[in-house]
Amino acid sequence: MTGSVHAIQPTNVNPLLDKLHPYPFEKLRQLFAGVTPNAALRPISLGIGEPKHPTPQFIRQALAENLGGLATYPTTSGSEALRGTIAGWLERRYDLPALDPATQVLPVNGSREALFAFAQAVIDPAANALVVCPNPFYQIYEGAAYLAGAEPYFVNSDPARNFACDYDSVPDEVWKRVQLLYLCSPGNPTGSVLSLTDWENLFALSERYDFVIASDECYSEIYHGDEAPLGALQAAHILGLSSVDKPYARLVVFSSLSKRSNVPGLRSGFVAGDADILKKFLLYRTYHGGAMSPAVQAASIAAWNDESHVAENRTQYRAKFTVITPLLQQVLDVALPDAGFYLWADVSRTGLTDEEFARRLYEQYNVTVLPGSYLARDAHGSNPGRNRIRMALVAETAEGLEAAQRIVQFCNTLTLQS
Repeated sequence: MTGSVHAIQPTNVNPLLDKLHPYPFEKLRQLFAGVTPNAALRPISLGIGEPKHPTPQFIRQALAENLGGLATYPTTSGSEALRGTIAGWLERRYDLPALDPATQVLPVNGSREALFAFAQAVIDPAANALVVCPNPFYQIYEGAAYLAGAEPYFVNSDPARNFACDYDSVPDEVWKRVQLLYLCSPGNPTGSVLSLTDWENLFALSERYDFVIASDECYSEIYHGDEAPLGALQAAHILGLSSVDKPYARLVVFSSLSKRSNVPGLRSGFVAGDADILKKFLLYRTYHGGAMSPAVQAASIAAWNDESHVAENRTQYRAKFTVITPLLQQVLDVALPDAGFYLWADVSRTGLTDEEFARRLYEQYNVTVLPGSYLARDAHGSNPGRNRIRMALVAETAEGLEAAQRIVQFCNTLTLQS
């Protein structure tokens, strides 16, 4: 063959894919392009929210002892034992009346894939639909909206209100187009938890405008006070919405073992709530191929049935935040969050933007943090992540402390230079 070779461009590709933004970590890779980090210091990453505490041995053992299940096709709905275990955990954790494991609970391969797929099951793409998302947000929500044929509508968080989203600012004409509202409580990256009043207002909006609420609660078991975060199903029960003819109407919650039990590689979570919605979602997932491995189901049953390792995990996070947060408060505007394992810090006092801060910290001190603007969008005249950084305190305490000490040193050099 002679002549130049031209790249063949695909012609039959879903055009909605062109709406997807690069993922935050791809943006971070581009930000660091051409930068050589300080080789005298070992690399420490606070950039990715991937749990680093050891996976409990009893979960590993349950997985290994049930590999015989690999010889059979699992059902999309999961085993009765797993659904019953998840229902029991929800009832104990949130003091709920009995759930029907057959209709109100569905195991999924991690909350991320379920959060993404869910929009395609509930959105009518012909209806000029909107999907409300918090801002900053988990980027899966945005991608799910686009690929379902809808458009995201961002509601900015307010630092003065503990980073609560101002849903009162959303115009009536917007609410009329909303089919789905994503929220995250405890929040990523802010760690804020919705109050009962917040839930009451959202439930009223959902009823008035007939949209579905998808509540992402994967950080629910990592909290820093004495009181466990309020969950969506719990709020609905307290407000009397679990005892009506159609309990938990228009409400579905998503949770996962990844953070709770330090098993991000297990890819195990669940959705629970409105039985009618879950029936349709199960139908979607049957075609989608979303069945969970029997071995993973066995390990998940073991994990959901044990709380001692969860309490120990929470104790480790509390110890880290107790030591690291005051140290960083010397140089950054940052506060202990309600829950989760992120610190959401304002770097404005350093005189650097969030991108400049992350790039120079990586170059000079070999510590990786994530610019906050990568986790948010410009909406209503501002980007609520601008000049903030997200730090994931997922490693052991000693490593997190060393990273914090380097950040303090870095900020102090900036003060000396100014």
